Amino acid sequence: MKFKKVLFYLLAGTLAGCVPVMSINPLYDNQTLAFDEKLLGMFEAKDVTWEFTRSQDPNVYQLIYTAESKDDPNVLKGIFEARLVNLDGRLFLDIFPKEAPWGDEDELNRLKWPIDSFFMIPVHTFVKVAISESQLKIWLTDDDKFDELIKADPNAVRYESVKGIPVLTSQTGQIQLFVLKYADDDRLFPNENIMTRKASGPVKDANQTKPAMPDANDRPVELKVKTQ
Repeated sequence: MKFKKVLFYLLAGTLAGCVPVMSINPLYDNQTLAFDEKLLGMFEAKDVTWEFTRSQDPNVYQLIYTAESKDDPNVLKGIFEARLVNLDGRLFLDIFPKEAPWGDEDELNRLKWPIDSFFMIPVHTFVKVAISESQLKIWLTDDDKFDELIKADPNAVRYESVKGIPVLTSQTGQIQLFVLKYADDDRLFPNENIMTRKASGPVKDANQTKPAMPDANDRPVELKVKTQ
């Protein structure tokens, strides 16, 4: 199976039909990590939802991705670590796979959704974002557009082509300079999508414990949310 498992047929592809640019090294460092309460909650677009909750690390969000299709009975769901990165006032998400899609491997191999994939290998994917109370705007990378950029500026960033997909190999500092230089260039972030906040109850904590509930004999039974 390629790269152990095609990661999700997830995230960018469902929204934009593209294969994202991936990186061996992260976009963030200790000086650029940020946290914004407005990102907590659930956002939706088309048949996709992104749900951000708190994780044990105060600088890390847990991102639960869910995709549904009217043409396919499968519901695809997976878990990521997401970090908000502030580069000179510009906001980006560094998204890293935490857990494979829910469902067995044979079921995933049968999926026929024509949506993108990044792979279940330890790589980072970058998303430019703008966060408000009601919306999450995201700009996704695209491998074809990246090819255009790199042909015009061959020394912009180091990368390797893996199975025809670009994987950045530069160090974090160099990637930050590259992303900032081309932050408004549609060859790096061509695909703008708007996700709308879904009304819900209080924001969930990924480590939250549910309250005790009585059993049939009125004895309290402690129900806990399983942490990953």
